[in-house]
Amino acid sequence: MNQDLFLIGVDGGGSGTRVVLGDAQGRELAQAASGPSGLGLGVERAWQSIAAGCADAFASAGVALDWSRCVLGCGLAGVNNREWLAAFRAQAPAVAGLAVESDAYTTLLGAHGGAQGVIVALGTGSVAAALDGDGECRIIGGFGYPSGDEASGAWLGLRAIVHAQQSLDGRAPRDDLAQALLAHTGAYDRDSLVVWLCEANQTAYARLAPIVIAHRTHPFAARLLGEAGEEVGKMIAALDPSASLPAALCGGLGAPLREHVPQAHRSRLREPLADSAHGGLQLAQREAQRMAG
Repeated sequence: MNQDLFLIGVDGGGSGTRVVLGDAQGRELAQAASGPSGLGLGVERAWQSIAAGCADAFASAGVALDWSRCVLGCGLAGVNNREWLAAFRAQAPAVAGLAVESDAYTTLLGAHGGAQGVIVALGTGSVAAALDGDGECRIIGGFGYPSGDEASGAWLGLRAIVHAQQSLDGRAPRDDLAQALLAHTGAYDRDSLVVWLCEANQTAYARLAPIVIAHRTHPFAARLLGEAGEEVGKMIAALDPSASLPAALCGGLGAPLREHVPQAHRSRLREPLADSAHGGLQLAQREAQRMAG
């Protein structure tokens, strides 16, 4: 392998980008973060965010950025859209190598170190994936807001706001959970909440999830979290019916939802070994090895 190369792992989603810079052997040199690079927000914006993160990582390592010496392994949201993926590749700088996969795949590589296993990634959205003995990746869920992404932040928030709605017209009590949800939205009556609802997107709903978790003992919140745990269990079971593989919950909601996963699946849960950006670094290393023949 060319020892002059740098390997770069990229984890790109709708809320931000994380970059891990490594040397030709994959030894980590620096990390950096930048703006969103999920392809749904635009390919040009994705490359701007990735370039900014790479520039910061190289600066932290005290090395000049030279794209011609870089092999990138990118795990990005939105690569299932073939047009977006083709445009992303077409707009790439003159890099030495470029491997692009879904962020679910790089999360899987990071969580289990490239070995067999299951992951359920839980953030603003959700997706689950498994790696089999042949290195094949199977992905389920992740159909997106509002119909899919079960157990995600947006999924929880979309359901939680119902309690606030019903509290305003007397169908539910005006309790601490309702008050916390209304305070977050800035709503004080029916009309002001309707205004918030008309403007809310999946990110806005996902920001309600921490309120649900903070009120986990409230009957409504407890029921929601229990349903989320059941959905996580269904994803794990669908990917590994024989219950033989280790499973990891990843993303910002992974740890908070762990206790709500049914015991039959919870006993198999393992802490992720590394994150999606480090999975991207493994992807870059594989690409460099492939280039070397």
